Amino acid sequence: MQDGFVKIAAATPDLRVADCAYNASEIIEQAKQAAAKGAKLIVFPELCLTGYTCGDLFLQQTLLDGALDALETVREETAKLDAAVIVGLPLRVCGKLFNVAAVLCDGYIEGIVPKQCIPNYSEFYEQRHFTSGAGMPFQAISVCGQDTRFAGGTPMVFVCNVMPELTFGVEICEDLWAPEPPSAKLAQAGAHIIVNLSASDELVGKADYRRDLVRQQSGRLLCAYLYADAGFGESTQDLVFAGHNLIAENGALLAESRLFEGGVTYADIDVQRLAHERQRMNTFEAKVELGAPMVQPLRLHLGENDLADRTFPRTPFVPGDKMQRDARCEEILTIQAVGLATRLRAAHATTAVVGLSGGLDSTLALIVTAHAFDRLGLDRKGILAVTMPCFGTTARTRGNAEKLAEAYGATLKTVDIKAAVDQHFADIGHDWNDHSVTFENAQARMRTLVLMDLANKSGGMVIGTGDLSELALGWATYNGDHMSMYGVNASIPKTLVRYLVAYEADRVLGELSDVLYDVLDTPVSPELLPPKDGEISQKTEDLVGPYELHDFFLYYMLRFGYPPRKIYRIARKTFAGAYDEETIKKWLTTFLRRFFSQQFKRSCLPDGPKVGTITLSPRGDWRMPSDACAALWLREAENL
Repeated sequence: MQDGFVKIAAATPDLRVADCAYNASEIIEQAKQAAAKGAKLIVFPELCLTGYTCGDLFLQQTLLDGALDALETVREETAKLDAAVIVGLPLRVCGKLFNVAAVLCDGYIEGIVPKQCIPNYSEFYEQRHFTSGAGMPFQAISVCGQDTRFAGGTPMVFVCNVMPELTFGVEICEDLWAPEPPSAKLAQAGAHIIVNLSASDELVGKADYRRDLVRQQSGRLLCAYLYADAGFGESTQDLVFAGHNLIAENGALLAESRLFEGGVTYADIDVQRLAHERQRMNTFEAKVELGAPMVQPLRLHLGENDLADRTFPRTPFVPGDKMQRDARCEEILTIQAVGLATRLRAAHATTAVVGLSGGLDSTLALIVTAHAFDRLGLDRKGILAVTMPCFGTTARTRGNAEKLAEAYGATLKTVDIKAAVDQHFADIGHDWNDHSVTFENAQARMRTLVLMDLANKSGGMVIGTGDLSELALGWATYNGDHMSMYGVNASIPKTLVRYLVAYEADRVLGELSDVLYDVLDTPVSPELLPPKDGEISQKTEDLVGPYELHDFFLYYMLRFGYPPRKIYRIARKTFAGAYDEETIKKWLTTFLRRFFSQQFKRSCLPDGPKVGTITLSPRGDWRMPSDACAALWLREAENL
């Protein structure tokens, strides 16, 4: 359970209807199997000790006694497991029969939670046997000789004694399908995990609906949802059960069993991440009183989670599936283009000025500008594509810039800034042979001066090219390429920029496609230092580190508030074989140092469209003092 990761399991045992002893043995076997894999929360289906399809046998005292005997057997046999085990059974309380979940941990029956929504339609006739727990009071009862608590209609939240974020509540099958599921109140009462003991029969198309229901409920409640479904062994007199186990976290499906296979389904969920999301979203309203009787502590122990059942994509900003990725690229390009078109129209701008270097970012900015002009019905000749060769410009990038401008129908303008920069060096007394930051930044600021003045001259706007990754690292010249009149790439990370350009290259034809692919093959560089043998000498990733690592760090630090040790841990798992541990630590430390020290550049960013969940706009998602101290983060990173 280190770093908030908890392994959980949904189990579907092979049952025999009304054979409680057999069912208990199958449940025990699967519980031990799951606990051996490190699962801390193991959930079984609805009425699993008896079988869901017992019909009027639920009215027989023999079956009810057999269920209690089976519960006692499961309690005894799982007492040494370091896990909470949740099983379903019929239980008589106050003269009424309830369909309940029993929560077992450390040899104790920690609580009894009744089903609240009792279906009595179509193939379901549960009201013939069971009473809803919704109208019952929270009360102390005795089960199998143990004093425990019966939740009734009160939200009952179980809390781990050593990890306060590990909290869960229980609902049963139809409770989820109802207009007001009990899980909403359980989440508001503090449950980060909702477990559902279910017996949902299989019908054509029902699995898709069930999957969407579980996934969306986890997103709506900012929780993990653990759904354990009845399967093989239930009576097929009229129905068939598929054992469709599902585990979702905050709207994402983490694990799913194959229909009709049974067994145990695992996932590693992140309860700290869920706690962070609830803390961040002010529309999630907590409703719990300190010390209320609904809170039940559980005795569990911390342990190292192997994360075997959790993966983290190397490019979290980019979908792995090509069809989904293409749809995402189209949507992002549309958002960028509409944002720019709206700004152009509002500013009554007749031209758009793009500094076109032949690199990835400026290429994407040109693509977006062309699309914006098309939306407004403007002639693309109004796009002024400006190349500004200087000391580090190579023939390859300059040639690609010229070809791009021609292919997109933009007006190409070349402004050689070498003489102007030389004069500036003379004015400030800088030796040309001193290739320090002054040598580099003077060129960047001269280019921005040219672009701004051309925009004034043509009645246009300077379109910013800098991306989200550069803003995070501060890899921009203050009041140089850092500045524009509208930054279309401001919330696009470098890894995503590459896919957007590739998407454009795939859907255009001829020479334009060839040029775009060559841009993709060109090393990322600011081209501010003189070339070596005509080739780029200054490669950005050699200086600041691989962008795929930095984008990974950025995503998990900003989106979920992960601390350095947690980022490092999941990066080691994700990039195993690509980067060794020392390399990951080195660039993580670099990222943290630069992220804090370069905030002053982000505090005065130009306007730009937000396209994803992360942006560094000081007016929107990220408000941070420019003089914040990075000591805590750097100390943790250095001690990894």
